[in-house]
Amino acid sequence: MLANVLIMMLGALASILANKGIAVFNDGLRPIVPEHLEGRMDRKSLAATSLALGFGLVVGFGIPFSLTTPILLVHCILLGTDIIGCSSPDGKKGLIVAGVLGALYGLGLMLGLQFVVDLFAMLPINFLPSLGKVGAPIVVAFAAFPALVVAYQYGFKNGLIAFILTFLSRQFFQYHGTFALSEGKNITLNPDGMALLVGMIVMIFFAIREKAPEGSTGANTALLGIFSKRVARVKKNMPLLAIMGGLISATTSAGIMAGDPISLNLLAQGKYSEAGLAALARGIGFVPLVATTAITTGVYGPAGMTLVFVVGIFIKNPLIAFIVGGIVIGAEIMLLEVIARGLDKFPGMKNCGDHIRTAMTKILEIALLVGGMVAANDIAPGLGYLFVAGAYVLNKTSKKPLVDMAVGPVAAISLGIIVNILSLVGLYTG
Repeated sequence: MLANVLIMMLGALASILANKGIAVFNDGLRPIVPEHLEGRMDRKSLAATSLALGFGLVVGFGIPFSLTTPILLVHCILLGTDIIGCSSPDGKKGLIVAGVLGALYGLGLMLGLQFVVDLFAMLPINFLPSLGKVGAPIVVAFAAFPALVVAYQYGFKNGLIAFILTFLSRQFFQYHGTFALSEGKNITLNPDGMALLVGMIVMIFFAIREKAPEGSTGANTALLGIFSKRVARVKKNMPLLAIMGGLISATTSAGIMAGDPISLNLLAQGKYSEAGLAALARGIGFVPLVATTAITTGVYGPAGMTLVFVVGIFIKNPLIAFIVGGIVIGAEIMLLEVIARGLDKFPGMKNCGDHIRTAMTKILEIALLVGGMVAANDIAPGLGYLFVAGAYVLNKTSKKPLVDMAVGPVAAISLGIIVNILSLVGLYTG
């Protein structure tokens, strides 16, 4: 019951914020919203744009990941609420329409995905247990992303040093990560989580060494003067955005939702510390993007700099997570100017943010392709490798290809359905 109420409230408020042009989740849509707010784009054009940017990601990215675990990927709901909010009329009528449709959409996702899971479980060949293996490689492979960030930013040799330190730290904690406490109790550090932590420390060490020249005026500082009215607009809407951030933290805390495929799979396996670190790393990567777009557009993200997911993962009480999540979003907004000037002083951290998003995507693409192959081969030994490999290379030739990281999960789900059809006509025995 709590899950349904939280997801309905989240869906309703996110749709209302999108309708009013206060916050949208899609990074590509955020710079377009001011065109409508300032009268240069009508509501129909905005709706068409949001649908074009978001629908494919909901169907081809958000839903497949949500089917592989009992946790919703945030893209499922917040890309959908972007479309609902942007498509609803202006004025008070639009607020009501957006709120009601957003709430129903959130509830529909919860009930609809559960219905699909229950339906799959009734098939002659139940492939749902095999789908859990889609995310298995992510747990280990994700620790390599800081080394890739360092390689992108500071060259192959430095990236190799970062990777060697990550690799060695994992092996060290694998064999020496258990510490004895009083009364015969032990504490065990997870080697994958510690490898990720060491990699992030090395990455940040490289980034903070790069500083701006004395007396230089950075681009973000200049933008603050040009777009001061848009910054003021974000601050004016801080109470609503704080409630939104609180709802996201509470929903994450309740185990209903995750902010990215990496933390989603880690949470599904009960690896909360690693999931929190992954969400924190992603948050660091999104600070420059969200801060810059907020300053230049006056439109924020409903999840802000995505640190609200970190709050939800580490605080297991939804009410406390709601309060802390709201405080975090409020602090982000109040510190926008400080963050912007800080990024100018440490250009290495700003560039690091850009590379973090790229590196995460690259690691995810590889891990999920391998995971898709492992899951598909578990569903249909031998046939699975052929199917996923074929789907991946053929997707590259499509006029409307899926994003690379979605191919593995989509192919595994598709194969599960196909082998059930083949079983009915006598071409597969399982």
